[in-house]
Amino acid sequence: MKKMLLHSCCAPCSTAVIDVLKDDYQLTIFYYNPNIDTDEEYRHRLEEQKRYCHMLGIEVIEEGHNSEDFLSKVVGLEDQPEGGARCPVCFKLRLARTAQRAKKDGFDCFGTTLSVSPHKNADELNAVGKAVEKEEEIEFIEGNYKKKDGYKKSIILSKEFGLYRQNYCGCKFSKEGR
Repeated sequence: MKKMLLHSCCAPCSTAVIDVLKDDYQLTIFYYNPNIDTDEEYRHRLEEQKRYCHMLGIEVIEEGHNSEDFLSKVVGLEDQPEGGARCPVCFKLRLARTAQRAKKDGFDCFGTTLSVSPHKNADELNAVGKAVEKEEEIEFIEGNYKKKDGYKKSIILSKEFGLYRQNYCGCKFSKEGR
């Protein structure tokens, strides 16, 4: 079974994706989300991710919160709506770091939970992931986890496990746009 480092933005999004991948991959969650606007929000999401993964026996690796990693990359894109030109920059930042960590730690491949969200373009995410795959020389596992009611399933599982479910992607720009 291949070892996958799976980038996760939050516990609710990870629920349905883990459910899809757990039989085919040995999963470890990678929590790297410099886009999240406050330390408090970051910590809340991280603790929920850890709590959920603990119940499943899945390890969580945290990279740490440095919002400057994100803010320095999106200069000039602050007024873009969620789903606009800022998002692929954010995807690239998080997926590149995931790939680098996966390669460093001896994983076979990497992926992301981001495409479970109806606010994220799976084709765009997968294109970014494949570009990172070439740059970092480690396999990216494509996915569109909102298919087959994946998003709906994530909502059901979040309720079942009592997970904190936020109403924005995490960046202050998407929060202001809600």
